[in-house]
Amino acid sequence: MKNYKINTKCIQSGYDPKNGEPRQLPIFQSTTYKYDSSEEMAQLFDLSKEGHMYTRISNPTVEAVEKKIAELEGGVGAMCTSSGQAASLISVLNIAEAGDNIVSLSTIYGGTTNLFSVTLKKMGIETKFITLDMSDAEINSLFDEKTKLLFGETIANPALSVLDIEKYAKIAHNNNVPLIVDNTFATPILCRPFEFGADIVIHSTSKYMDGHAIVIGGVIVDSGKFDWTVDNKYPQLTKPDESYHGVIYTENFKNAAYIVKARTQLMRDLGSTPQPITAFLLNLGLETLALRIERHSTNALAVAKYLEKNEKIEYVNYPGLESDPSFEKAQKYLYKGYSSGVVSFGIKGGRKNAQIFMDSLKLAKIVVHVADARTSVLHPASTTHRQLTDIQLKNSGISSNFIRFSVGIEDIDDIIEDIEQALKKVN
Repeated sequence: MKNYKINTKCIQSGYDPKNGEPRQLPIFQSTTYKYDSSEEMAQLFDLSKEGHMYTRISNPTVEAVEKKIAELEGGVGAMCTSSGQAASLISVLNIAEAGDNIVSLSTIYGGTTNLFSVTLKKMGIETKFITLDMSDAEINSLFDEKTKLLFGETIANPALSVLDIEKYAKIAHNNNVPLIVDNTFATPILCRPFEFGADIVIHSTSKYMDGHAIVIGGVIVDSGKFDWTVDNKYPQLTKPDESYHGVIYTENFKNAAYIVKARTQLMRDLGSTPQPITAFLLNLGLETLALRIERHSTNALAVAKYLEKNEKIEYVNYPGLESDPSFEKAQKYLYKGYSSGVVSFGIKGGRKNAQIFMDSLKLAKIVVHVADARTSVLHPASTTHRQLTDIQLKNSGISSNFIRFSVGIEDIDDIIEDIEQALKKVN
């Protein structure tokens, strides 16, 4: 596709109708596809011919959305998944197995923390968590010959610290492993991690990409820049795959080896498949992503500034505030310093007052979701991060009075008025 600006790509990329074809992306609601000869089908299974054989692995509607997201992030390929958690899991399992370990920032989504510290552990993969205050030497000491990747979030959910992508990319590459970045909160509109050295990007597309909180989904995007042959650390990609006729991904698919293996092996075996209708609805959200993320960001900054001046607020976390520890990193890594639509803050008086505030909101609704068009609120310590220990909560940047406030795209005056009336109920 022509090198259009990213706002244009949100609308135009992925699907290019030919003469007489539907102008809008069609929903190909079919499990399977017809071919004229058995030889053609055999070539599909040998990975020597492009095409669709079964929707568990690929589908024309899903493929169009994958192409769009790959263009938005600047990658060589993308694979949509049934959820953001599936994207996180597959991104790791694609290059790590029992006996291996990974290194991850502790300031990540609670569900991902549990996935890494509990579920991956049961699979024989150890996770070594690092904190933002650790020195490079301390971090480097955690890597060994079995370490397969470094993981972090562009804007941490819900602590909202901004990842120093260049720093962690350098650490990862010095240890011959890729940097995987969850770019959910920033979206490619605010940050394209590949431009700062990241190798793999994942998203929970259920958030800003979807925008309307209608469908669950995830995506993995491959930059095509990491050398998987280094130090023979990744036999999954450089040695014959016994489950696929001995194919060697790095030889057959070059810089797309990672994403091709993720699809042909893990998506095939795990079946974490997005449905065509899900991809269609996601595409509708992507078309307005650039417009919405700017509105989310400007609204959130206004809310953060209001809260910062309110005497009932103990602290405010928002990278767009000059007082925020991540402000300089936001200016460096995020477009125009925009910091998406999530603001976190603590109310004086602890958990009790936090609950009074939340229960008193009228426009903002209490939901186990974040980052869609409607303003919402949540108390992570008792919900999304409830399974974490006190130490894990502290390392994630969460206190008992911590509130995650997802600022929508409604009129900012109405949002602030709702906050103001709720704070009046707090002692």
